[in-house]
Amino acid sequence: MIVITGGAGFIGSNLAAALEERGEHDLVVCDRLGRGEKWRNVAKRELARIVPPERLLDFLDDHAREIRAVFHLGAISSTMESDVDAIIAANFTLSLQLWDWCARHGTSFFYASSAATYGGAESGFDDDGSPEALARLRPLNAYGWSKHLFDRRVARLVERGAPRPPQWIGCKFFNVYGPNEYHKGNMRSVVTQFFPLAAAGKPAPLFRSYRADVPDGGQKRDFVYVRDCVDVLLWCHDHPNVNGLFNIGSGKARSFSELVAAVYRAAGREPLSEFVPMPPAILEKYQYFTEARLDKLRQAGYTQPTTALEDGIADFVKTHLAAADPYR
Repeated sequence: MIVITGGAGFIGSNLAAALEERGEHDLVVCDRLGRGEKWRNVAKRELARIVPPERLLDFLDDHAREIRAVFHLGAISSTMESDVDAIIAANFTLSLQLWDWCARHGTSFFYASSAATYGGAESGFDDDGSPEALARLRPLNAYGWSKHLFDRRVARLVERGAPRPPQWIGCKFFNVYGPNEYHKGNMRSVVTQFFPLAAAGKPAPLFRSYRADVPDGGQKRDFVYVRDCVDVLLWCHDHPNVNGLFNIGSGKARSFSELVAAVYRAAGREPLSEFVPMPPAILEKYQYFTEARLDKLRQAGYTQPTTALEDGIADFVKTHLAAADPYR
């Protein structure tokens, strides 16, 4: 069995689809489906089990001999979540429990970190996983801090030579977009949020810049197609001697204005945007620039090229957003 926490979520459901395409049919999804349409993310999958998070550790104990790998992609991922105790329980405490379980049972462990750990990028975007390097990072919100907290704990355990899984991979995902993110509401990628506006010929709202050196719409992010993220996860799974904390992005920062142009042109429209005030709640926590350094991943042996923004958006729009069935 392969267990995917957050397996009905965005990246998790795309990973489940890719594993199934490779012939894996004993897939276990750990997630909450709720009352909405999230179930559609896994409606096409053949699953061995769907396990609620509160039953996960018992399930792992009951099936310890059958489980080959745990992909821990489930989390409270909203940067606006205010219940920090809930964030810590989901993003830090459970992660530690799964690390310990995989270490005890000799099971490969892959987990989602985040580019939010880099904060305002004062220390850059170098995925140095040493305790000293991680100590220099300053996340800007509780979500980023919770992910950073686990990265730091892992780094310290590895440094001490404490028990650890036979393979462990931490993935610092940057700004991921692609199919099966529709349940995320306001946390959907801007690609998904802007497509209906593009199709209707309405302008895309972009935040004004509050920095003199950055024009309106010139704020930049490393936008990465979810297909690329899954490719890295699968490559890591296929290379059990690879361990560590890695950036997962495109490696190239692109502006929001460039993203709008790509979305509108994929929809057959001329780019159209308007600039709106940034909400006060995020004004002091806003990242004006992110760009994944991929040197460490390349040095580990991953050679697959990343998908250019225009190509990824064109594929996403044609294959999913503009299709009768947008789900993978």
